Amino acid sequence: MKLLKLIFVFFIAGSSFLNAQNPDRIYEGYEVLENSVKVAVAKGTYIFQPYTSEIMETNFIPEGKTRDTVSHAVILIPEKVLFTVSEDKASVKIDSEGIDVLITKKPFHIQYFFNEEPVISEKTGYFKDETHEKIEFNLEEEEVLFGGGARALGMNRRGNRLELYNRAHYGYEERSELLNFSLSIVLSSNKYMLHFDNAPIGFLDLDSREDNSLTYETISGRKTYQLIVGETWEKILDNYTLLTGRQPLPPRWTFGNFSSRFGYHSQKEVKETIEKFKNDSIPVDAVILDLFWFGHEIQGTMGSLEFVRDSFPEPKKMIEDLKQQGVKTILVTEPFILTTSKKWEEAVAEEVLATDKAGKPFIYDFYFGNTGLIDIFKPKAQTWFWNIYKDLTEMGVAGWWGDLGEPEVHPSALQHVSGSADEVHNIYGHYWAKLLYDGYSTDLSNQRPFILMRAGAAGSQRFGLIPWSGDVNRSWGGLKAQPEISLQMGLQGLAYMHSDLGGFAGDLEDDELYNRWLQYGVFQPVFRPHAQEEVPSEPVFKNAETKALAKTAIELRYKLLPYNYTLAFENSHTGNPLMRPLFFEEPENMELYEIADTYLWGNDFLIAPVMSDSLTEKEIYFPGEGNWFDFYSNKKYSGGSTALVSIQEDHIPTFVRGGAFIPMAKPMQTTANYDPSTMDVHYYFDENTKNSQGMLYQDDGHTPDSYNKGMYEIVRMESVYDGAALNLKIKKEKGGEHFDSEIELVRIHIENLQKPIKFVWLNGIKYTAKNYMHRGKLDIPVHFYQDITTIKIEFD
Repeated sequence: MKLLKLIFVFFIAGSSFLNAQNPDRIYEGYEVLENSVKVAVAKGTYIFQPYTSEIMETNFIPEGKTRDTVSHAVILIPEKVLFTVSEDKASVKIDSEGIDVLITKKPFHIQYFFNEEPVISEKTGYFKDETHEKIEFNLEEEEVLFGGGARALGMNRRGNRLELYNRAHYGYEERSELLNFSLSIVLSSNKYMLHFDNAPIGFLDLDSREDNSLTYETISGRKTYQLIVGETWEKILDNYTLLTGRQPLPPRWTFGNFSSRFGYHSQKEVKETIEKFKNDSIPVDAVILDLFWFGHEIQGTMGSLEFVRDSFPEPKKMIEDLKQQGVKTILVTEPFILTTSKKWEEAVAEEVLATDKAGKPFIYDFYFGNTGLIDIFKPKAQTWFWNIYKDLTEMGVAGWWGDLGEPEVHPSALQHVSGSADEVHNIYGHYWAKLLYDGYSTDLSNQRPFILMRAGAAGSQRFGLIPWSGDVNRSWGGLKAQPEISLQMGLQGLAYMHSDLGGFAGDLEDDELYNRWLQYGVFQPVFRPHAQEEVPSEPVFKNAETKALAKTAIELRYKLLPYNYTLAFENSHTGNPLMRPLFFEEPENMELYEIADTYLWGNDFLIAPVMSDSLTEKEIYFPGEGNWFDFYSNKKYSGGSTALVSIQEDHIPTFVRGGAFIPMAKPMQTTANYDPSTMDVHYYFDENTKNSQGMLYQDDGHTPDSYNKGMYEIVRMESVYDGAALNLKIKKEKGGEHFDSEIELVRIHIENLQKPIKFVWLNGIKYTAKNYMHRGKLDIPVHFYQDITTIKIEFD
């Protein structure tokens, strides 16, 4: 019955595609292999391989070529997926547990189905022109398309031909067609993802000709793509990150505030800046040293990679003194070794540089000087570069910033051990991150790495890579582009995409812009103000009013640490992004596929950044069927409604989902002072929410793979409301029996509860409401003397 239905659907939905097929694709026969199906055609061969029931890989091997099985992105070993193959005069059908493939013989045509519904089909399929090899697909008229990496184009990227070449765009604002992460990934509002699994440069054409075509173009390499589907957006991302790897949980201090600028010139300047944070009681967790740590000038010293001792006379002591204050030190590094740097002769002697075709170091000029480039793909170069990182880490450096890693200037004639510059350009940052991640895993296995990188590729998240959106202009236009970039990258697996808070490029000093950017930054993955030094990025150098507003935002960031850390844990296990588009909530609402100026922070916050100056109100859509509550006033807004919300100076519009459990921390100066023993959890009562769940994840914040080692605890919270009573269940579980639990007390604060209360039952013992009232709200302590605590609030 399933196959009969597939045939029927195909001829109804797919017949209009048949006249567009490549005449070179003449069907010759098929063969069932161990876990795949090989289909022979004139001038080539197709191999269809399921990885899971919801991931199907398709390889085309042109005549005269051999199959290239090396993927830089995919790490999943194909599962055993049950399928059958049947053939008749017109077609061949691969009928699996999930994705099905229908291959029409004449004219040759490939169409994919999921749950017996058509997903996508090849149009011309594989073909070549004078400059590119291409794979072309059909699109439906109304499909909305995402992907292509980090760009500022509007959420719907259909209509653009996107260059696949990682490149910086200095000072971009509302529109940028090409940025540092160009990923060969497409997602559709029809709930599928295509990943073109190939490294060399090219283009991703999302129907720029307006002929309902999607085309992948490349100069060389694999003609391989994976089709990823799922019932929900969450499941699609779960499948994609299963295929390409999940982001390991970063160190907890990642979610604190960073002191960063371009850049600190001396040990004295670093010390005095951090003292200002302490004196103003503004929380701070890390300081980033830009390129002046290894040179006095911007030009001429890149690649020296050792502290300049006249300006940083005691680096080890400086790093240790900062550590004692709970402040981590992060150093910038670049992959360029200038001929004028201290390491040039060593790099040449050790043969760690990319070469020309004659095998000599390839030397060229760019802004920073006359340079060579580390061949990140060469094992000898990897060892040499890692040993520099290792020595500095053993000195106390806690994290690394990899800058200019597109690489920023990468001549086509340059040769790497694994191919030409154009063949590996887009995976250079990917392998740089891998070098660091592997080095930590081997030599520094007791600490989680912090790897901030300006460029990467599909799957880079599995190396702990934390991306940022490049040299954005310090302007309102620059701010407006940021939610879109982060949301798009979260859909493509790189969920820690964030921006230089306040903007990087230019010398505009706009205090309102600065504070609105920081208020948005509370609800983006990494809170890191950073800018050129003409205008300070750190709040401690602002006027009193601006500083006070910035401090309020930073303190909220720290207050939400347990919520944010739990989001990070969820991402590490499911691939679900921290920032989520509204269409996650209403996938059938096509209007939401265009929206980026309002988004979900995790499951339970709705955020509407202020991205225009002097704004007094903003129209906000509240998704879903439940209610949303203003985080500051508790005013209720109904799901599915739109409202004009007034704008306040000290915060951006922030709302909490009805039924949510929001864990919050006590005030702290640094995450080193974080005390999980006593936690506040705010439960947002909503009569429309009959049941809900929440979670709080806790570990030591620095041990790699704590969860799988059993070094964690989870507090699970549930609510059930039946009109007569609200029932809460709080349960704590530990990973391993030898793990020392830190959470001793959770105080449950009940928000928005206006119904008259008859009794409060705690673990079956009856109390009056007065026992737990505090400032007009129920405030119920939960001590973990037992694994499960039950609370029943009985109403009159």
